[in-house]
Amino acid sequence: MGKEMRDLLNDARTRGVAVGHFNVSDIAILKAVVGAAHDMQAPVIVGASEGERKFLGTRQLAALIRSLRDEIDVPIFLDADHTHSLVSALDAAKAGFDSIVFDLSALPFDENIRQTRQAVEALKGINPAIIIEGEIGDIGTGSEIHETASETHGVLTTAEEARQYVQATGVDALAPAVGNRHGMSRSMVEGSSRKHLDLARIAELKAAAGCFLTLHGGSGTEDKDFVGAIHAGINTIHVNTELRVAWRHGLEKGLATDPGEVVPYKILTDAVAAVQDVVRSRLRLFSGAA
Repeated sequence: MGKEMRDLLNDARTRGVAVGHFNVSDIAILKAVVGAAHDMQAPVIVGASEGERKFLGTRQLAALIRSLRDEIDVPIFLDADHTHSLVSALDAAKAGFDSIVFDLSALPFDENIRQTRQAVEALKGINPAIIIEGEIGDIGTGSEIHETASETHGVLTTAEEARQYVQATGVDALAPAVGNRHGMSRSMVEGSSRKHLDLARIAELKAAAGCFLTLHGGSGTEDKDFVGAIHAGINTIHVNTELRVAWRHGLEKGLATDPGEVVPYKILTDAVAAVQDVVRSRLRLFSGAA
């Protein structure tokens, strides 16, 4: 593949674009993400949370990505998303993941710093090139459909917290709370509401942290807010729930087309196509081509 993930992020920062990070829960979504990246000739980060890794297999997913890299002529990187323990992080690093989101944001700030600093040292000992991302602030949990939770802000990250956290831990990237929330509300799925980001706060955090910034919980965000966030300093954008919604709608279409069909890969064709459409549109927007 040639490039390391740090090179990809530095290049995106220089060009004023963001790299798309798309979570995968099964082989159909993985096929859709990689297919869209190939169609768009755009680099992509494939993400898998602890739950997704448990379902797919940490080493098995890493092996799939290595195989795809041999066949696809665009950079594909693999991220261990929202990893909540050092044991789980070490498993991902040893399996060959390119980056790890070490998420202890639920802990008190000082304890988050202490454990994250230890994790950075341990993980860099396995692979000095691995990108370690930390998280502070409240962006909720669960890439799911919520009634109203996705429309309310949790505790937002301050510039002083960002500066202190990055300096104390040595993380390569920071995931802040800037109005983003995991999951989508039902009104977002229906298209009647969107998430809005605190763009001025993103710019302040970028200046204070001086590292790569990641936007989690991107699903359901207004397009112009995405563009503004990239201009303000966001380097990577995570999208998951939008893919899951598309997968569900595609699956329902596949089942309805032929109620007697039992061949999984025939039923899932519509799911792959639906997810691929979402990934293409997001890659166009994040790259400034939309």
